[in-house]
Amino acid sequence: MQAYIIKRLFQIIPTLLGITIITFVIIQMAPGNPAALKLQMLRGQGAIGGQKTSTAQIIKQTEKLYGLDKPLYVQYLRWVKRIFTLNFGRSFTDHRKVWNKIVERLPITLELNIASIFLVYLISIPCGIYSATHEGTLTDKALTLGFFFLYSLPNFWVAMLLIMFLGGGSFLDLFPVYGISSIGSQAMGAFPWLLDRLWHMVLPVACLTYGGLAYLSRLTRASMLEVIREDYVRTARAKGLAERVVIFKHAFRNALLPLVTIMALLLPAMFGGSVIIESVFSIPGMGQLGFQAVLGRDFPVIMAITTISGFLTLIGLLVSDVLYAVLDPRIKLE
Repeated sequence: MQAYIIKRLFQIIPTLLGITIITFVIIQMAPGNPAALKLQMLRGQGAIGGQKTSTAQIIKQTEKLYGLDKPLYVQYLRWVKRIFTLNFGRSFTDHRKVWNKIVERLPITLELNIASIFLVYLISIPCGIYSATHEGTLTDKALTLGFFFLYSLPNFWVAMLLIMFLGGGSFLDLFPVYGISSIGSQAMGAFPWLLDRLWHMVLPVACLTYGGLAYLSRLTRASMLEVIREDYVRTARAKGLAERVVIFKHAFRNALLPLVTIMALLLPAMFGGSVIIESVFSIPGMGQLGFQAVLGRDFPVIMAITTISGFLTLIGLLVSDVLYAVLDPRIKLE
């Protein structure tokens, strides 16, 4: 096991370099000049309205400031060096350190995604087990229909409906629909601040949760149906074991294997956030940061988010492989 983990960790390095190369090439092929966009933003803010400096000179100075005047291979090598020193450079839009911007927004995204993932697993796995053990019943069909109906609803449309009906739109005004905390929440005590934060998270977390219920519950149901028909489950029942023991001790452990695969996608999803939900509810998280970086051609931020997401995906795959062996001793990792 130890040798396998070390081998996989060494395999992460060339894979991660490949991800950075592809991301760098795609960014360079995208239309738009970051220096020209920066100039337009400054003019819109009136920061250079009275200057006589020509546009070409300003663009040249901006490119020199951020190293965009260097050859592409030099820009890429400088970026790779920053990766290994955990220095992702400075943002093109506000000249702040990229790492500081990520650290500022990451906790908000983690709060939303951890709450959402917890609710998805808490609801869908018991429902999947119940559907598998009560196959063909009216409850099984109702759960299947209900979850797939929720899965078919676009999250931006559901978000707008929640704002309209529960956020002070045309009906009830129960939940806040803007930001992650109320104005002046820093002056609140610990418990009032926590209640305010939870109250702001209700609608965004609901939008992030409902879509995953159908997939995970159906996957749990299919895995359980396959397992409970095995001979060792019938043997356990023939021994007179309680049904609860048969299901949760003998069947569910083996049914977990397909669910573990999903863990490979949880880490990058928790880091990247949701662009749509964070934009609709004006939440300053990682999804909104990435979206703004794409619009502003903020190459350092885009590269940082993509690289870290790729690294977390590779780590998630490694964790999934290790958990396979933990859950099923028959799996040997050479």
